[in-house]
Amino acid sequence: MKPLKRPARRSLLVAHVAVSVSWLGLTVGLLTLGITAFLTGDTATAQAATRAMKIFGDWLVVPVALVSLLSGLVLALGTPWGLARYRWVWTKFWLTLITTALSIFSLRPGINEAAAQGAVDINLVVAPSVATATYLFITAVSVLKPWGPTRRGRRLRVSASSGKAVDERSLRRTA
Repeated sequence: MKPLKRPARRSLLVAHVAVSVSWLGLTVGLLTLGITAFLTGDTATAQAATRAMKIFGDWLVVPVALVSLLSGLVLALGTPWGLARYRWVWTKFWLTLITTALSIFSLRPGINEAAAQGAVDINLVVAPSVATATYLFITAVSVLKPWGPTRRGRRLRVSASSGKAVDERSLRRTA
């Protein structure tokens, strides 16, 4: 993929951050509704909470998850960060892919089942809790950028250094 030009990259980055933060907020909302439905003794409140969860699940979970995944993938492939050059990008990609799949194939069906029954079991408290923790971890990784380059990333840097010696640990030119 050709590198993104600066205006496109910046616009896509803003969109990616906005939709990713929205996914985190959506998950916190689902967690709040799940806890409410699980802990309340009031049947009407539990049913209202599960109906609200269903609306979020039907209208927001899949599009937000897919846009987050796709915008992150385009950013990774269209910038020098690459998809497999840095461990933090690689980790974010796999965690986002896994959580997207779980949101589509596990969370949504669980929400639909709870809405049909009008009650929530502990799974619809645990799933958004794990998702929220995962998205907070992904956010921290995005900000802190830990772990350095992958082996592939180090090899690409060495080959791009045009014959000058490169210290593998710090990736600073030593010649």
